[in-house]
Amino acid sequence: MSKNEQGGEREAEGSASSVTHMKTRGITYMIKLFKKIAHTLKGTFHHYDLLTEAGERWNFDSWNRYPRPQLKRSRYLVLKDKWLCLGDTLHSPFPPQSLLSGYKKKVNKEVIFTTIFHIPRNFTEPRILVHFGAVDQTCEIYLNNTYVGKHEGGYLSFTFEVTDLIRWNSVNDLMIVAQDPLSKNYPYGKQKKKRGGMWYTPVSGVWQTVWVENVPPRHIENVIMKPDLQGVHVQLETLEQTGFDAEILLENGETISKSFSGKEGYLNLAEHICENGQPYEPKLWSPEDPHLYTMRISCGRDKVETYFALRTVSIQKIEGINRVCLNNKPIFMHGVLDQGYFSDGIYTPAEPEEFERDILRMKELGFNMLRKHIKIEPELFYYYCDKHGMLVVQDMVNNGGYSYVRDTVLPNFGKKTRKDNVRGKKERKQIFKEQTKGTIAQLYNHPSIIVYTIFNEGWGQFDSDEMYDYVRSLDDSRLIDSTSGWFWQEKSDFDSEHIYFKSIELEPKERPMFLSECGGYSRKVKGHVYRLFGSYGYGKMKTEEELTNAIVEMYETMIVPAVKKGLCGAVYTQLSDVEDELNGLYTYDRRVCKVAKEPMQKLAEKLHI
Repeated sequence: MSKNEQGGEREAEGSASSVTHMKTRGITYMIKLFKKIAHTLKGTFHHYDLLTEAGERWNFDSWNRYPRPQLKRSRYLVLKDKWLCLGDTLHSPFPPQSLLSGYKKKVNKEVIFTTIFHIPRNFTEPRILVHFGAVDQTCEIYLNNTYVGKHEGGYLSFTFEVTDLIRWNSVNDLMIVAQDPLSKNYPYGKQKKKRGGMWYTPVSGVWQTVWVENVPPRHIENVIMKPDLQGVHVQLETLEQTGFDAEILLENGETISKSFSGKEGYLNLAEHICENGQPYEPKLWSPEDPHLYTMRISCGRDKVETYFALRTVSIQKIEGINRVCLNNKPIFMHGVLDQGYFSDGIYTPAEPEEFERDILRMKELGFNMLRKHIKIEPELFYYYCDKHGMLVVQDMVNNGGYSYVRDTVLPNFGKKTRKDNVRGKKERKQIFKEQTKGTIAQLYNHPSIIVYTIFNEGWGQFDSDEMYDYVRSLDDSRLIDSTSGWFWQEKSDFDSEHIYFKSIELEPKERPMFLSECGGYSRKVKGHVYRLFGSYGYGKMKTEEELTNAIVEMYETMIVPAVKKGLCGAVYTQLSDVEDELNGLYTYDRRVCKVAKEPMQKLAEKLHI
């Protein structure tokens, strides 16, 4: 081969190499460009204008109502407007990440909320309290440039007395400095900085009502009510030893009144003789007849209105099978998973009645129970459950770590047991116990709550048997699902299972079996999705008929036959779509019911015990 030929060959090789290099560079460039474009346009794939019907009519008065139905007073002020967040306008009580908040800036780890208010003229008592529904995750409170106090935990309510700092005849400045690094030491639920799949957009700072209340020096801090099937034991929490008067309103217009010299006492409704001379027959609370009794309590100058219901929850052996019983009668908990997320307010619906509508939507489909999934709602939610007879399985909100492989993948391939090791810092355990205690104390009086879930699918799980005893010591009137899904230990009131992707023959054992999650079939409804591309769910259905048939078939194959064997309840995933998850019975904006109602109602009739 001549030098010219060799040179030509090298030149050709060089040229080919150059072309290959250019192609590689071109492909790499196109990949980077595509990623950049996808990242830039990511926001366009989100329907930030996905409003509920309630969101369309939202105004500043939407949440202007007394936030605590079980301890109502007449003198209060909801701080509903004139809020600023880092200098920009914000609509309360919506978290700044939500559409309804109106907030446009980036949300950082520290978020500062400010507002002003005047003391109303009808505030004639000398003491002023400021109540906070929930502030995520920790916060410091300042009033008129003076430090008031600190609170930790983003799901529980708290109160400060601010009498000495109040300007009675001038403007008052309230500032909330919230820290929200999404620390795993504190409960965080389904929030994640990089949302996607089964993890959702985080919320920061104020996401429930902030309100001011006027009280006398000697006032009731809390009322604890322990009902049975004949009456109710009432206990007052006050700063001083004091007596009180209680008056119960009956449905026939009569009242039952009693005075107590101390802080507690029992009112027996069954002992009351009606004006017609007949003994009064107490009315029990149930999903079919959710009767609530109004009670007025007077303690010195302080007067509050509350309510209670007569009901009991237990496990009893019926015809040789352990059953969950409400008022000593077996009941099947036919439920749905309720995440409590809304397309326009995230953690907070546009108005409290949207909670009520969700409850009625599920009752219309035949359900009698909601599993409130690792979230604690404003008390108005539980009031509507009490009012409409919707049973509630209340989850504790998880803290601690999560591993997709360890906590989700392996259990779905059969590894559903493990040693209940403590993972993480000792501080996390203590915080979880404190938040659990606060949750039970805050929700104790609501008759709709019949079960507590301590740990879900191993998330942050530790010392489950000890935690069962701890929760039982705090409330012995309800049932406990210690480990929902898997990683069971010894102590629980249920054998709790999560079953997705399949229908299997269920074989209940000695304890009642609780299918605490199942189903999760997805269906995308055009124009009602959070993200145009990508979805999360268990099996894709294209039509209302296909989705309805899949649900009915799963229930008739797996659940209905197991009821007679001892299955006590089932929780379908889920009430509505949530962001990427398209497995709701309703769309995320609640505008479309994705299943046919009549077949769902007929299915519910087959689950009666």
